[in-house]
Amino acid sequence: MEAHVHVIVEGMVQGVGFRWFVATRAQDLGLNGYVKNLYDGSVEIEAVGNRSLIEELLSKLKVGPRAAHVTNLCISWLESSSDKQRFTHFEIR
Repeated sequence: MEAHVHVIVEGMVQGVGFRWFVATRAQDLGLNGYVKNLYDGSVEIEAVGNRSLIEELLSKLKVGPRAAHVTNLCISWLESSSDKQRFTHFEIR
């Protein structure tokens, strides 16, 4: 089942390879979307794809790469009507 999620990852998640970690995992799972750093030190992620694969990505986000320290995930499930056209791959912004 297609799903669309918006996630804000809080903690020590910038300068530790977190975006690369997310992009690699999302691409391996065949998800589309993006990951980017935010000015407040958190990381924003949008992912579109199979819900069970997105949930697998979310479980990986809770841990992150070795140097990261994730303190919170703010997860919002969104409507996914036209998102498949909006995202054609997963990218680092």
